[in-house]
Amino acid sequence: MSGPQRAAARPLSPHLQIWRYHVTMLASITHRITGAALYFGTFLIAAWLVALAISPETYGAMDVVLASIPGKVILFLWAVAVMFHLFNGIRHLVWDGPGIGFSPKVASNVSAAIYILAILSAAALMFAASAF
Repeated sequence: MSGPQRAAARPLSPHLQIWRYHVTMLASITHRITGAALYFGTFLIAAWLVALAISPETYGAMDVVLASIPGKVILFLWAVAVMFHLFNGIRHLVWDGPGIGFSPKVASNVSAAIYILAILSAAALMFAASAF
């Protein structure tokens, strides 16, 4: 049998319409999104360094942009992405190394904790940065 009849007879791979959403799946998706967001943050840091190297006026303009409300929001979200990616990377190291935390309940609890830790640590970073 070939053609469309054969393709229709094959089993479907599980996809988002079949799987029940859970926090571990969301953490996996978020890990990929934050990985991509880190590229944007790298360009932001590079632009800041280039502005610093060009002239005091250029650095001042960049400082005005980063000190604005949208700039602070972008910096905070980037810090959340960094912290989430860091903590989730540590979780993956623990999974891959000693193989701890694979039970569904532990994986879900750790995933939820990573979201909380990422937001709190990013807020702590922003607070510490504003203190200087």
